[in-house]
Amino acid sequence: MQRVLSSRSGVLLYLTVWLLLGLGLGGAVAQLGDEPWLRAMLFAVPVTLLFSVGAGFSAYYMCKANPLRERSPAVILVSTLTAAVWAGFLWVFLMRVWNIAAESFGATGIKDRPQLTALLFSLGVLMYGLLATLNYLLGEFVRARQAEQRELESKLLARDAELRMLRTQIDPHFLFNSLNSISALTSIDAKRARDMTQRLSDFFRQSLGIEAQGKITLEEEVRLIGHFLAIEKVRFGARLEVEQEVDESALPCLLPPMILQPLVENAVKHGIGGLAEGGTVRIDARREGSLLKIAVENDTDPDTPPRKGNGIGLVNVRERLAAAYGHEASVHCTHENNHYRVALMLPAETKEP
Repeated sequence: MQRVLSSRSGVLLYLTVWLLLGLGLGGAVAQLGDEPWLRAMLFAVPVTLLFSVGAGFSAYYMCKANPLRERSPAVILVSTLTAAVWAGFLWVFLMRVWNIAAESFGATGIKDRPQLTALLFSLGVLMYGLLATLNYLLGEFVRARQAEQRELESKLLARDAELRMLRTQIDPHFLFNSLNSISALTSIDAKRARDMTQRLSDFFRQSLGIEAQGKITLEEEVRLIGHFLAIEKVRFGARLEVEQEVDESALPCLLPPMILQPLVENAVKHGIGGLAEGGTVRIDARREGSLLKIAVENDTDPDTPPRKGNGIGLVNVRERLAAAYGHEASVHCTHENNHYRVALMLPAETKEP
């Protein structure tokens, strides 16, 4: 009841219901006691509104003192019935006080008839019972909503924890491969090894800025991938070619940070790294209605068996997308015509939900 009366519209609705009840009671008093309509209304409406305030707060605190989950049904039933009986007596008492007040100001009150007393008593008991029932129903509704909200918050916290855990797998995996590349270069070309070390430092410095973000735009992700490919270009030189085709409409779309980096890394390591003459890594992104479609493709050696698509990087991408989007996102791998392609499909979001 307190929630109903906490807003202006709730108070207005509550008083409107009781006003209609008071008008109905005034009509009953006029017919029952053969009283003038105006006098009957002046008697019934103020008493009813006054009773609504007292009974409303009494029912609220009675229900609060006897919660459903902490009291036995017998205790709740006895408490409610006892309070309802007292409410019936209260309505009868208010009627007589109002009559006395009217006569003291020179007005004519309502005749105190046994039928009217019984009607007010019965109506008081009934309305108090309805108020108590309404309070219990509202309390259970609020409790259910709070439980649902707590469950949702716990799911969101669990999802965020899972995403952070999966995100932390990316940096060590990438760093391990990069350090191996630097180690291989130190004995061949010290200058290129130093250049790659500097670019690696710059890459991680920029990636730290997105660590706290739940999602970043595709434009930021493509920019970060560009830095990564610059590192790999130091290692592979002219053997590594990059082609990008990203629609303007897809750039503002959001996605988990560094979701493409493992795919591009796999394309370079497992694709271009196995080709003596080198090859091309292609990145394609476009928005189609409510979907964002991204593909990473690389040339492959026709004599090399196709990858099964169950490496650490690809598994991480699948799990991160599943944690972030559930069944709304998908990952598909294909290998044909000496090209290996990983296609992502996820909701096209332009702001955090």
